[in-house]
Amino acid sequence: MTLDLMLAFLTYAFVTSVTPGPNNTMVLASGVNHGFSRTIPHVLGISSGFAVMVLAVGFGIGRLFIAAPWLYEALRWIGAAYLLWLAWKIATASAMDENTTASRPMSFWQAAAFQWVNPKAWIMAIGAIATYTPANGGLGTVVVVATLFAVVNAPTVALWAAFGTTLRRWLTDARYVRIFNITMAALLVLSLQPLLWGGMH
Repeated sequence: MTLDLMLAFLTYAFVTSVTPGPNNTMVLASGVNHGFSRTIPHVLGISSGFAVMVLAVGFGIGRLFIAAPWLYEALRWIGAAYLLWLAWKIATASAMDENTTASRPMSFWQAAAFQWVNPKAWIMAIGAIATYTPANGGLGTVVVVATLFAVVNAPTVALWAAFGTTLRRWLTDARYVRIFNITMAALLVLSLQPLLWGGMH
C-alpha cells in the first residue's frame, strides 16, 4: 500500500467510523446510561469485531454476497430486526448508577458479534477492501487495512461514549433521561433507512 493510498484509506476509516450509525448511537446511549468505564468493553468489542469482519471480507467472504446476493438481503433484514429490538431496549432503559448491576451495557463479545448483523459495518468493510486493497496486495495488505481500521475506529467510537458521559452529568432528571433514550432509539431506527434501501455500493 502506497503512502497516498494509506492516507486516503485513513480518511475513509475516520469518516465512516466517526459519523452517526448504529454503533455510535448505541455507544452514546450507553455512555449516558452506564458511564464511560462500563462502556469501554462495548467500544473495544466494536473495533475488534469489525477488524475481524474486514479480515473475513479480505480473505474472500465478501465474494459470497456477489455470488449469492440473497445472502446479503437476508443479512440486512436480520440486522434490521435486531436493531429494532435494540432500539426498544434503549427506549425503555432508565439511567443506572455506575455500580448498579441491574442494568448492564453491551459486553465485549455482544458488541463484536453485533458487527456481523450490522448493515453499515458490512458496507464499510466491503468498501475498504474493494477500494483500498490493491489487486496484487496480498493477504498482508488485508491485515494492514484491518489493523489500521481498528486503530482509527476505537478512539472515534470512544468519543461518542465520552460525549454520552458528558451528557450524563446534565441528565440528572429521570424524565430527561427517558426523553434522551427515546430520541436515541428513534435515531437508531432512522439509521436503518439508508442501510436497508440504499443497498451495497
